[in-house]
Amino acid sequence: MTAAIVIPARYASSRYPGKPLAPLTGAKGEAKPLIRRTWEAGLQVRDVTTLLVATDDARIADAARGFGAAVAMTPEGCANGTERCAAALPGLPDDIDIIVNLQGDAPLTPPHFLSALLEEMAADPTIRVATPAIRATPEVQRRLFADQAAGRVGGTTLATDARGDALYFSKSVIPHIPPSRIGDPTLPLFLHVGVYAYRREALEAYAAAPVAPLEVLEGLEQIRFLDMRVPVRVVEVDPQGCDIWELNNPEDAPVIESALACRGIE
Repeated sequence: MTAAIVIPARYASSRYPGKPLAPLTGAKGEAKPLIRRTWEAGLQVRDVTTLLVATDDARIADAARGFGAAVAMTPEGCANGTERCAAALPGLPDDIDIIVNLQGDAPLTPPHFLSALLEEMAADPTIRVATPAIRATPEVQRRLFADQAAGRVGGTTLATDARGDALYFSKSVIPHIPPSRIGDPTLPLFLHVGVYAYRREALEAYAAAPVAPLEVLEGLEQIRFLDMRVPVRVVEVDPQGCDIWELNNPEDAPVIESALACRGIE
């Protein structure tokens, strides 16, 4: 099985324009743009033969080439990162079996998260799409509910069936948690990590499928797979002591920089 990592990145984010070029300071005080930090995270994944940035913006492409990344220019009309990964397929070698979508705003994704997806798909060839999730710690639980109360999207949560396949994803906190239970570390409250692994045929089918109404309302691309009746396997992963947080809002930058320092990432 051969795998490629594609990092979709666009400039015109409605919540945070120019986000891929936002500087993030590492453990030793060096600031690097978000897209570079995500690319460097991807470089740490074993058994990946190809790594490239997929974008439609010349500013992002120039920045990526400047730090040594390969770039695939993709159409402006891509509605989300999964469509952008599909648009990058012609530029990938024909022998690539699995395409890993490492979201451009997820620089804290540990390499073993991606390896876990690849291992799961290697072990079970019936899995067409896989994505990781972590059980929310009490601190993350409180942060999610604080963001929700303030009208901010702090992250994506999910619910699964007994097999581990996703039932639903939402930017609202799911499942419902009574206030008295918030802080309980055993709660089935999982924070979705913005990474996907696809079989090539699943990615091609996604690009050909119509947009799902719930996908639009939630702003979550993976819901289209559920609408297509394509199971999405959720792989629970261990963050090994450090929080995982995406750069969704400018207010998230200090949280990410703290995590970079925690891990000693320069």
